[in-house]
Amino acid sequence: MSAVARGFEGGVAGRVKRKGMKKFESLIQSLHNFKKKGEFTFQENDSLREVCNIPNENNYSGIYLFFNSKNNELIYIGISGREAKDGSIIHRKDGLRGRFLKGKQFGDFRPKTLSIQMQKENIQSLRIEWFVTCGFLETVIPRHLEKELLERHLFEKRRLPSWNKII
Repeated sequence: MSAVARGFEGGVAGRVKRKGMKKFESLIQSLHNFKKKGEFTFQENDSLREVCNIPNENNYSGIYLFFNSKNNELIYIGISGREAKDGSIIHRKDGLRGRFLKGKQFGDFRPKTLSIQMQKENIQSLRIEWFVTCGFLETVIPRHLEKELLERHLFEKRRLPSWNKII
């Protein structure tokens, strides 16, 4: 098991108060141990397809985080890829990049709605970080990481990131 996976095990499935569990910021830092990762900035007049630098690989699954660039607040945690019954990964047919670009958010496809939502909330710019957690050299199921991050965020900050609705 990788060091990153060890950083996320144990707190999943309602065990948020478990003694010794890493703090939220420490969990975010743990993501940076993945080998294949990146970030980019999105402003309301940008084309999401043009600024997105997530590799176009069908066998990549992972996690992506949206931060308000103004105050560095985490506002969304999203994933691509799901776990099969046998514990293996089921990649989307168009991989992490496809899920990011074709995913629905705020009632329609993200490339259409992201700028509109940013205008509504007076967000000038987003910093988006992405991590390949399954594929390349990694084997961590993204849903496990997402759930751990959301639970820890809820526990420490008493709320989910503003654009996440459920764990």
